[in-house]
Amino acid sequence: MKTSGDSNDMTASLKPKSLKQRLSQPGLISAPGVFDMISAKVADGMGFDALYMTGYGTVASHLGLPDAGLATYSDMVGRVRAIARGTSTPLIADGDTGYGGLLNVDFTIRGYEEAGAAAIQLEDQEFPKKCGHTPGRRVIPMADMVRKIRVACEARSSSDFLIIARTDARTTLGLDEALRRADAYAEAGADIIFVESPESEAEMERICRTIGKPLIANMVEGGRTPVMTGAQLESLGYRIAIFPATGFLAMAAALRSAYGEILAKGSSAEYRGELYPFPDFTRLMGFERVWEFEKRHPETE
Repeated sequence: MKTSGDSNDMTASLKPKSLKQRLSQPGLISAPGVFDMISAKVADGMGFDALYMTGYGTVASHLGLPDAGLATYSDMVGRVRAIARGTSTPLIADGDTGYGGLLNVDFTIRGYEEAGAAAIQLEDQEFPKKCGHTPGRRVIPMADMVRKIRVACEARSSSDFLIIARTDARTTLGLDEALRRADAYAEAGADIIFVESPESEAEMERICRTIGKPLIANMVEGGRTPVMTGAQLESLGYRIAIFPATGFLAMAAALRSAYGEILAKGSSAEYRGELYPFPDFTRLMGFERVWEFEKRHPETE
């Protein structure tokens, strides 16, 4: 008789080992936004096909700053490395604009791939960039972004490392221009296309009808794009749905509730909100290996 552990091991062994392999299979890939090691480790153990390292959430968590081009390549590649090494699920990582010109893009691609990401997202915004669901975004000439994508494809050492090309043209230049750019970026070699901030289901349907590469839908609660069900997104033709904000919005609400209890009553003794069990959290962080190591290698005889 198989134990539940045997079943879990078999299920894990059948899961695709790369994002590219998973994309060759049917079905929508829903990727939760992760932004620090706690969110990454929680999501990693839940069976997702991919995780999405959100730029907005990572900059907020790591630096306490807005996602407005303030984080450097060094800030972000360090987060990529930590999350990729601490998880086993394929990681899609936000690479902003590539942090500069063509040489910067080359360096960024090599760095993110070496750090363990499965895919990098590059966008066609001017530097400094801004979150895709905030106002005031401007885009570079399409030809400049095409060159960035060609450099990115050339710089990677393996075709398993996927290049995601994002256009932010919809908000300021309209959907027609966004689609023109998306088509050019696909032609330049991008593996996945990301048309940011469509503003209706009809626009999303048109995007899926027009572009012949795998497409990303960005589901931001409170953002410019309608948040749709997985079944709706799949029926439209999207292959990947990312949920960059869900985790940190939920976390902030939970923290405000828990900290509010301490502020109001001076203690958490009567708090009735949901808390992650401390023993489970301790195991999540890897303390079991510490305890086992200390048994084998005591500090004193």
